[in-house]
Amino acid sequence: MNEQMAVSMAQPSSRTRLQALGDWMRDHRRAIQAIQWSVVLFYLILLIWPALLPLPVAYAHFYENLVLFAQFVFWGIWWPFVMLSTMLLGRVWCGVFCPEGSLTEWVSRHGRGGAIPRWMRWGGWPFTAFVLTTIYGQLVSVYEYPKAALLILGGSTVAAMGVGYFYGRGKRVWCRYLCPANGVFSLLARLAPVHFRVDQTRWAQAPRQTPAVDCGPLIHIREMQGNSACHMCGRCSGHRQAVVLSARSPNREIDSLKTRDVSSWEALLLMFGMLGVATGAFQWSASPWFVQMKQTVAMWLIERDIYWPLGNDAPWWLLTHYPQTNDVFTWLDGMLILIYIGATALIIGGSLWLALRIAGWWLGKKELPWRLAYGYTPLAGISVFLGLSALTVSFLKAERLDVSWVSGGRAALLLLALFWSGRLLWRLVEKEAVKNLSWRRRLAAWLTLVTGTVLVLGSWVEMFFLW
Repeated sequence: MNEQMAVSMAQPSSRTRLQALGDWMRDHRRAIQAIQWSVVLFYLILLIWPALLPLPVAYAHFYENLVLFAQFVFWGIWWPFVMLSTMLLGRVWCGVFCPEGSLTEWVSRHGRGGAIPRWMRWGGWPFTAFVLTTIYGQLVSVYEYPKAALLILGGSTVAAMGVGYFYGRGKRVWCRYLCPANGVFSLLARLAPVHFRVDQTRWAQAPRQTPAVDCGPLIHIREMQGNSACHMCGRCSGHRQAVVLSARSPNREIDSLKTRDVSSWEALLLMFGMLGVATGAFQWSASPWFVQMKQTVAMWLIERDIYWPLGNDAPWWLLTHYPQTNDVFTWLDGMLILIYIGATALIIGGSLWLALRIAGWWLGKKELPWRLAYGYTPLAGISVFLGLSALTVSFLKAERLDVSWVSGGRAALLLLALFWSGRLLWRLVEKEAVKNLSWRRRLAAWLTLVTGTVLVLGSWVEMFFLW
């Protein structure tokens, strides 16, 4: 008891409050479950009901029309601020609020409880699922139409429940391996200034026989060193008097990343997914280059009497098809969207990969230094937030609210992304450099990596300030 009091007195008051919060989450599981099931109910209502209603043709306020209200909640508030909260608080969304996580865990407790198959553990699923979901969402206009949202979000929820039924024995197998947002959350949570810290010394001093923690995402808690997989649900708080909710530097986890924890799939998700595919998906509809490309290709086809790509008979679940709102994609639209997003991903992701390769050469590395890619995490997180919040701004403009402050806010976030990633990249360069490497080569490696951000930052400057 005296030892515990001494430890408590040695800790700052803010840290003590965090520890108390973690313990409260552990001791009030019913309150958290009530929150989870309330979110599930709210989610299902906003997902299903608007899909059964007619689309608003005339102008309506989002607070007067359920279709617009659901659109605003999902894409104007829900997703942008889920990303932001993950960077600030870790994966609290996953552990406390996510309806898919709650449903898959509940179903898993009543399912067959099968062993997790080997194919499900493949490290490329987060990258693959994110890319496919993002691109498909653009083809069916998931941000604009409730049927598309029901198809993609609802389909993901059904898949999560199916995986929970067949596998897991009360665990969140879907969340750990197959969720399309899992890789993104895993990366952004590394930046959170709070985490559940595991004290290895106190763990070893605790009695050998202690009840196991019911950890949904299947984490080996004794070896947990960061936020990447932790859902911040609080179930492990105080376990063996060694697990404590604590504050830390936002750079600490990436700065101290060990080689064994580096994943080439995560690096690819950062460079080609979040900074490549997602950027192209957010920007194609506003790009004058896309319009010019479409007009040029359409004229070329007409001159040669090739008309089938200009047909608009695709079903709504394959390409956007809503004649009542004069929003119909042709086959050409679909192909050009794929080309635009793919080209953006290859140009931005390829440039970052090349910067990584050149920086590795400057640092004397024979193999590709994947760890350096994690320095782009702040840039990726802020980019995704800016892209998702663009719809929020559109809603505010439609309501004739003053958004003159938005441009300044966007510029500030882009500068923050540049300086934050620049600082992280320098720290990683210092750790990755071979022994006795000159400061000139280190500086050259860092400048190469920072130069790789130019295309990303430039694309946002064009979208927000030039187009």
